[in-house]
Amino acid sequence: TRRYSAADWRDILYNTIRRASGGVTAAATFLTDRREKSIHPEDLRRRLRGTDGESLSTEMLELLSEWLVDQRDPDALRWLQAFNGRFGMAAAHLPPPPDGGWPCEAAAIREKLLQITAKNGTLATIGMNATADGLIDGRECDELEAQCMQTIELLWRLRRNGRRAAGRSEDFT
Repeated sequence: TRRYSAADWRDILYNTIRRASGGVTAAATFLTDRREKSIHPEDLRRRLRGTDGESLSTEMLELLSEWLVDQRDPDALRWLQAFNGRFGMAAAHLPPPPDGGWPCEAAAIREKLLQITAKNGTLATIGMNATADGLIDGRECDELEAQCMQTIELLWRLRRNGRRAAGRSEDFT
């Protein structure tokens, strides 16, 4: 029995695909249809696990991510967060803005600043409670991490509002 890691990007992607509707077989069918190049489910399984020197191409990673997102899998891009973490980088989900943006970007910016201030207060409370005994257990770490990610998302949304208000591209280029 192979033990899968909750932190290794390959294991996360493999397990997410296995849990998806149709599993590895459906993923292989999707890849075959999209690439017009056949891949057997067992070949895909070896590539996902990285066994026998097998690997996934960037194109396959992109298509598999698209397939998981289309299935509305909540863990569709978690592998990418783990991959980024390996290199000291971070990836965060950024929900789409309302169609056409906000009626008043300045008001949206002010609202986000208030939300960020409230989140910072909550984060401080969580952090102070978690470190009160000088130790942080798994539950406390999860709570701290979740609050950090919520705050980070708000910061990215604020940045997007600022760019839109200044007439700049929303894609951060």
